[in-house]
Amino acid sequence: MATQIFTLVGVLIGALTSYFATTVAERAKFRREMATRWDERKLDTYIEYLTCVKQIQRAAMAAGQAREQGVDASEALAAMEENENRRSILFETFVLLSNEKAATAAHTVNQRTWELLRMARTPSSGTAELRPIPLVEALNVLHEAARSDLTISSAVSVR
Repeated sequence: MATQIFTLVGVLIGALTSYFATTVAERAKFRREMATRWDERKLDTYIEYLTCVKQIQRAAMAAGQAREQGVDASEALAAMEENENRRSILFETFVLLSNEKAATAAHTVNQRTWELLRMARTPSSGTAELRPIPLVEALNVLHEAARSDLTISSAVSVR
C-alpha cells in the first residue's frame, strides 16, 4: 500500500512539474510572438511615416525648382499636400507604437516638415529658401531613435 502511495505521489509530482514547465514555456513563446508581431507592425509604420516625409520633402523641392524656372508648381504642391495628409494620419499610429524617444524625435520631424510646408506654400519660395530647413538632421535623429526602439544596431546616418 505504501509503495502505491509513493508511486501515485511521484506520478502526481511529475504531472504537475510537466504542466508548470509547459505553461511557462508556452507563455514565453506567446510573449516572443507578440513582441515580434508588434515589432513588425512598428517597422512598417516607421517606414511608411519616413517615406511620407521624404515624399513631402521631394515635392516641396520640386515646387521650389518649378518656381525658380517660372513653371507652374501646382502639381508638385498637390503631391506635397497629399503626402502631408497621409503623414498626419500615419503619425498617430507611429506615436501609438513607438517608445518615448522615437515619438519625441517624430514630433521634431513634424515641426521641420511643417516649416518646409509653410515655406513651400509661399509663392516666392524657391529651392534656395527651402534648403536651410534642418529636416535631414531631424530625420537622422528619428532614424537613430527608431533603430533603438526596434533594437537594431546603430548604423551610419545617410544624408
